[in-house]
Amino acid sequence: MAKIPVLEIFGPTIQGEGSVIGRKTMFVRTAGCDYRCSWCDSSFTWDGSAKEDIRMMTAAEIYEELYAIGGELFNHVTISGGNPALIKGIQDLVDLFDSKNIQSALETQGSKFQPWMLQIDDLTISPKPPSSLMKPNLPILDNVIEQCHDEALSLKVVIFTDEDYDFAKMIHHRYPNIPFYLQVGNPYLDGEQVADHTSKLLSLYESLVNRVMGSADMNNVYVLPQLHTLLWSNKKGV
Repeated sequence: MAKIPVLEIFGPTIQGEGSVIGRKTMFVRTAGCDYRCSWCDSSFTWDGSAKEDIRMMTAAEIYEELYAIGGELFNHVTISGGNPALIKGIQDLVDLFDSKNIQSALETQGSKFQPWMLQIDDLTISPKPPSSLMKPNLPILDNVIEQCHDEALSLKVVIFTDEDYDFAKMIHHRYPNIPFYLQVGNPYLDGEQVADHTSKLLSLYESLVNRVMGSADMNNVYVLPQLHTLLWSNKKGV
């Protein structure tokens, strides 16, 4: 079986983002990303700071650890990163999940398609806005979305700036028939616990909600906080 570069396995917890926000889930966090977002809250997956923590694991080994940690307390697993869509070997893992009636979720920026993405139950494509300092390749994004487009797919854009909001409008109207989520960004990344983190994030969330409420061309969207940061600030492993 193919081996997958794993940095973290943890849970049960709740999904804090996207269409399955609040969903009870386990997490498998993989290493490696083709982007270098300026505000990435998981930069340890690609900046080399956690390279000694990477474990090359088979799908069976990942499942064994999930079960050892979560026991009978889960039937949903979020495959996170980094960008897990770079990893062809995840095919074995989603096949194993299917065989055990475990639902799966994935978020990716839409820069790479893998056939196993069609087996994901909750698939979020999250193109990165200007504040990330990354520039999505829209023809590639079009191609990935065309191959993935079914009832499992949703789109999400994280908002930090006015330019991000304009980018989100462009993405929403480029793919108007795909469920679309706006999520307020978390600019407070200094340390696991940030003073008044919840109130700071709620203030940003309220501002984004007010902006959407006054925008006639954003009527068919969902506006979300980053739920896990409201509960646990920047703590890892939750």
